Amino acid sequence: MAREMQKSSMFIEQNTADYENGDAQMNLDDDGRKKRTGTWVTASAHIITAVIGSGVLSLAWAIAQLGWVAGPAVLMIFSFITYFTSTLLADCYRAPDPVHGKRNYTYMDVVRAYLGGRKVKLCGLAQYANLLGVTIGYTITASISMVAVKRSNCFHKHGHEAKCQTSNNPFMIIFGCIQIILSQIPNFHELSWLSILAAIMSFAYSSIGLGLSIAKVAGGTGHVKTTSLTGVTVGVDDTLKSSPPENKSMKRASGIGVMTTTLFYVLCGIGGYAAFGNDAPGNFLTGFGFYEPFWLIDFANVCIAVHLIGAYQVFAQPLFGFVEKLTTKRYPDNKFITREHAINVPYCGVYYLNFFRLVWRTAYVIVTAVLAMIFPFFNDFLGLIGAGSFWPLTVYFPIEMHIAQSKIPKYSFRWVWLKVLSWVCLIVSLIAAAGSIQGLINSLRVYKPFQTPKE
Repeated sequence: MAREMQKSSMFIEQNTADYENGDAQMNLDDDGRKKRTGTWVTASAHIITAVIGSGVLSLAWAIAQLGWVAGPAVLMIFSFITYFTSTLLADCYRAPDPVHGKRNYTYMDVVRAYLGGRKVKLCGLAQYANLLGVTIGYTITASISMVAVKRSNCFHKHGHEAKCQTSNNPFMIIFGCIQIILSQIPNFHELSWLSILAAIMSFAYSSIGLGLSIAKVAGGTGHVKTTSLTGVTVGVDDTLKSSPPENKSMKRASGIGVMTTTLFYVLCGIGGYAAFGNDAPGNFLTGFGFYEPFWLIDFANVCIAVHLIGAYQVFAQPLFGFVEKLTTKRYPDNKFITREHAINVPYCGVYYLNFFRLVWRTAYVIVTAVLAMIFPFFNDFLGLIGAGSFWPLTVYFPIEMHIAQSKIPKYSFRWVWLKVLSWVCLIVSLIAAAGSIQGLINSLRVYKPFQTPKE
């Protein structure tokens, strides 16, 4: 009976020891784990959910800092770099052969297989610090969007000059409560539906923002906005099935994901800059670049909040899994950590409650919410996260592993240009990080608690 209940469960990854006959073995992959069902479609959804983000709405501000020439050029260049390095990383999923080699289940496993030594710990530090930072950032952004709905209705009712100030903190608490519930789903592959929903939401609010920008430009509403050529004056995881080969599916998903996000980035950035010029707000849906139609602004901000509910889990689940795997390995006899308590959930099968998972994941969500309340600054925090994670995770490790996998001779032409690319990206990341830190310092100097912070 227990085994039959477990087979009907939508929540728990089944133990391979439970399979005792040939038919059941068909449900296992070549490594003895539950057969993966992910495809390039679900992988593309995960990528779009994670990459598009509400940061797309700040691109008008980013283009305003660089101008018509450098802004779009920088977007295209770094989109190409991201795609290029992601294809290198896709080939490293299995080692040493990209098609028939041994699977590497996590980013750290990949680095361990190809580079080893201290670089594994450095990868873990960069990766999990990035995941922590992103979940804090998403808590901030979701609360700003929730507040924007309330402020939009206030402006519509009392006029655009009304003081419609609202604290973000209650909405961060609401977002945190939702995440506490979703975080109790043990398996990442059970959240594919949430990623697909989140990807749809990201398309929705990005399209609304783009449409409103185009309408503003075409309609000539308000004063003509100043733009310039040079800008403002200065003053995943292991879920893919093995056929077709994972590296091919991941390359296809990466191509679709990067092309889709780049298209939205360029269109929203250019459209927003054309509409607002050098005065573009940090987020033109929550910074009230638009006031009307208020119902459409409300809907777009609801889409942002829903998207970030899913995106939070995309980034949090790998961190959850890492800590739980580590503690289980270290304390295998601790029943609080290892014991699963079966609970029959009507219409959903059996949910296996683990008290350590409940406590740890709940505590994590609470900590990220508290940190978000301490640093509620959207643009600078977003920039710092991007700058801190881009070089090590997107550029350095994929390039170093590709060099090791392909056995590229030292000082050969290919080795040199790959190293040059890595160093150039490092310099860009350091400059971006310095700018973001300075922005955070300036924001903290003028920050007044319990007021809506500047986006």
